[in-house]
Amino acid sequence: MEVDPMNIISLEKVSFRFENSKLEIIDNVSFEAKKGEFVSIIGPSGCGKSTLLRIIAGLITPSSGRVFFGGREIIEPNRKLSFVFQDFALLPWLTNIENVKIGLSRSDASDEAKDKKASELLERFGLGGFEEYYPNALSGGMKQRVGIARAIASDPEVLLMDEPFSSLDELTATSLRSDIIYMLENKNISVNSVVMVTHNVEEAVELSDKVIVLSDKPSHVKSILKIRGGRPRDKRSKQFAEYMDEIYAVLAKD
Repeated sequence: MEVDPMNIISLEKVSFRFENSKLEIIDNVSFEAKKGEFVSIIGPSGCGKSTLLRIIAGLITPSSGRVFFGGREIIEPNRKLSFVFQDFALLPWLTNIENVKIGLSRSDASDEAKDKKASELLERFGLGGFEEYYPNALSGGMKQRVGIARAIASDPEVLLMDEPFSSLDELTATSLRSDIIYMLENKNISVNSVVMVTHNVEEAVELSDKVIVLSDKPSHVKSILKIRGGRPRDKRSKQFAEYMDEIYAVLAKD
């Protein structure tokens, strides 16, 4: 495969079916995420969006096709790709700082250095003073901030997010979206690209540089839409409405 140096993630004809099943979930999906891009994957419920994201993460092996990170094929999880889960996935028996330190488990740093970095990350996401609390003491938005802090603790280049705002109220989700964009644009943070699964068309248009629209399963790429203009975006603008209409039209098309 000829590698474009600007592509940090590349999917080449990726298909997936469960073992001992003839049912194809993902069929021949190809697309790229460039360095600095925010890419959203959107499609009908049950079409395999989350499965596709786990394939990108190296958590699931595709039945056929290949995924590349920086030109190298992904065959196992890579610490330069971090995952943010929809359901937070915090360990309830660990404190918040201990949950963040999971992201540093493969680091050679001293325990003192790990404590310092985890504490700084919690502070950055507005959770200073909550280091020794347990997740059950936090709101949904606070839990997701801990999850994001854990995900970026290992200094990843790519953040993979599986419907990270869907279980949050709109006010909290709006605040967290702003945090993600700030992180993407902050040169002091290692993350330079985001791939997000979402079912929310407005969210995709608000955040993305590129939207991958999938069909119902067996899912294939119906359209790749580039979103022009910087962020923050005016949701009341004509252009914003046109992008949303275009995505809805593609989703509705047989």
